[in-house]
Amino acid sequence: MDFWSAIIVLLRRWYIAAPAFLLTLAAAYGVYTQIPVQYSSTTVMVLTVPPSGSYRPPNPKNPNPIINPLLNFDGGLNMSASILVQILNTTEVAGQMGIRPDGKTTYRVNNGHPNPELLISAPFVVIEGKSLAPQDARAIVVRVAERAKVELKRRQEVLKAPPETYINLNEMVSPTEPLPERGGKIRSAAAVFALGVAAALGASFCAESVMTGLRRRRDERDGPEPAPEADVRTEEAVLQR
Repeated sequence: MDFWSAIIVLLRRWYIAAPAFLLTLAAAYGVYTQIPVQYSSTTVMVLTVPPSGSYRPPNPKNPNPIINPLLNFDGGLNMSASILVQILNTTEVAGQMGIRPDGKTTYRVNNGHPNPELLISAPFVVIEGKSLAPQDARAIVVRVAERAKVELKRRQEVLKAPPETYINLNEMVSPTEPLPERGGKIRSAAAVFALGVAAALGASFCAESVMTGLRRRRDERDGPEPAPEADVRTEEAVLQR
């Protein structure tokens, strides 16, 4: 069925297509208004080596320098950032900060790349918080940023790194003002609209198919129309001759 044939079917079955289209608009609008607006806030932090360097100079009693284990290989800052990202994204840490799976406030941490395979490529810690309340979105970002500093210090203490070689976690971008995210609302409304249009088209073509089938069966039941009486008499006269 080509485009114009489809248009003719829709026009012929307008009493089905029009109400279905109006219902689709109402459903899409309802979905858009019912989905709450989420607010998001973001902060960007970077790991740096302290000014004193990654190791403590040797002393006469200990000729070998003491090196921070997290900096004792190439890409140490990148690896430390990836470790922090994975720690902060665990459900245990999230639960300790009051985040629940069914809660209205959430957060995610990455190093600028949402792909987990690229976690060790940059010494950044990007924290994004989302919530239905703008103040909560910013508050969770602040809490996670403070927890990141605590976790980084704790790991270096466990590794017995010299305090003067501790990696620093510096805030490069302060927690931003929460901004509304309407992309999810628009996508949901668009999905409902597309499904509604498809349903309206399907209903119209189904009605056309049913009506065509009923018309065909009625024509077959009624049979061919009888010939007029005058034509019958004429045929009889021809036969007699």
